[in-house]
Amino acid sequence: MLDIAVNRPALPPEIARRRTFAIISHPDAGKTTLTEKFLLFGGAIQMAGQVRAKGEARRTRSDFMQMEKDRGISVSASAMSFDYKKFRFNLVDTPGHSDFSEDTYRTLTAVDAAVMVIDGAKGVESQTQKLFEVCRLRDLPILTFCNKMDRESRDTFEIIDEIQEMLAIDVTPASWPIGQGRDFIGCYDILRDRLELMDRADRNKVAESIEINGLDDPKLAQHVPAHLLEQLHEELEMARALLPKLDPQAVLEGHMTPIWFGSAINSFGVKELMEGIGKYGPEPQVQSAEPRQISPDETKVSGFVFKVQANMDPKHRDRVAFVRLASGHFQRGMKLTHVRSKKPMAISSPVLFLASDRELAEEAWAGDIIGIPNHGQLRIGDTLTEGEALRVTGIPSFAPELLQGVRAGDPMKAKHLEKALMQFAEEGAAKVFKPMIGSGFIVGVVGALQFEVLASRIELEYGLPVRFDGSQFTSARWVSGDKVAMDKFVNANKQHIAHDHDGDVVYLTRLQWDIDRVIRDYPELKLTATKEMMT
Repeated sequence: MLDIAVNRPALPPEIARRRTFAIISHPDAGKTTLTEKFLLFGGAIQMAGQVRAKGEARRTRSDFMQMEKDRGISVSASAMSFDYKKFRFNLVDTPGHSDFSEDTYRTLTAVDAAVMVIDGAKGVESQTQKLFEVCRLRDLPILTFCNKMDRESRDTFEIIDEIQEMLAIDVTPASWPIGQGRDFIGCYDILRDRLELMDRADRNKVAESIEINGLDDPKLAQHVPAHLLEQLHEELEMARALLPKLDPQAVLEGHMTPIWFGSAINSFGVKELMEGIGKYGPEPQVQSAEPRQISPDETKVSGFVFKVQANMDPKHRDRVAFVRLASGHFQRGMKLTHVRSKKPMAISSPVLFLASDRELAEEAWAGDIIGIPNHGQLRIGDTLTEGEALRVTGIPSFAPELLQGVRAGDPMKAKHLEKALMQFAEEGAAKVFKPMIGSGFIVGVVGALQFEVLASRIELEYGLPVRFDGSQFTSARWVSGDKVAMDKFVNANKQHIAHDHDGDVVYLTRLQWDIDRVIRDYPELKLTATKEMMT
């Protein structure tokens, strides 16, 4: 949970300029395009590769897995760091596809704010609503970008009403669209009293900003057709009467979201959104941990692993832990304590990410996300400190919703398969269960597309074709309780018992009846659908 204290001491300037945020949206709302334009305006790339283009041109900077390139969807969260004006942005692009929501939930533990992207024609969709609920649980500040205004879209008031109704959050317009679809010419920047015009001819060109002196400035009529100008006056008058004014503190507390309108593919509205993130987004926040919270202004370095990605570079069998720095000023070569194993680790080759590109990180500050290449020592939920035994809390692991058996195409390669499955389990890409009775493994995922991704990666990264088969089990629950009760339970239910990759006991279920029976017959045991990845 974020702790936004009004009277907290000022952060060191380098930390105060950090803005660490995730982009959340329903698939196809334009999140990847928006990410690309952020990188373009941040000077991190020279030209945006079209998401909808063919062949190699389709590859966008934040999608590095082959399947992502083929399908044009993001299935793994990647981090990007770049400067924009006086700010340092750490942007985490999350999977838009609902089958990969667990990766997104974990990513949201590593950021201080979220940018919610919605499609102007579709409004709030199911996946947006789910992700928003996770942000709400953590009181994450949310800034909203209503995309695709250059296409036919819904009435502006209708979009705002829907966000307020469905997400129970106050909405304040930061800009107001002028026209829609083919008639969309730009926006009125409410926060700065400017007219922003969209350039339809060049998608990578930053829109023209015209300084005006409020809505009564005669200059407006030179750029906006009379019927659209009249509509703008009417709508803004209504908006000012009906909608709340921007309250920066309410935004930081997660009670209000400012909304910008634009078209990411036309580079329009993106610059204003970036200015908004800088001005209204939070600085690095206090991190929940045991036995005490971690404040970003502490001089000692601490951080936690929220994602592990193996084989980002197919030429090298690499494995990178994504670490969110919670406090201090990190410098390359530092020795940090790996709290779970109590062993020191020399961090000699940390990297900063620009999607699939990386550079050596000579230094990093609280709020930054660095990659630590390792050989399997670092797992999701691990905490690194300068010696103190702190453990960051709140990083979830969810019970799978789909279970299947898995077999290697070549039975002689069962050992290779086990190695691959353990790697993906530690990465958080799937749950892997070893049943007490019988051979083989059962793989659990949240969405069916994950099976495809796993099969594709095992073949690509290990040269091992695999088959997934149906399983009699439909769900899994972690079991906890005292040793005597656990032993009694395990012995009586061996055909339902498995162990996860950490060795924890898991109860595999076929029907809800199985769960009800255990709750009734073993009241001293606890069955849970989530397990905290805290080590």
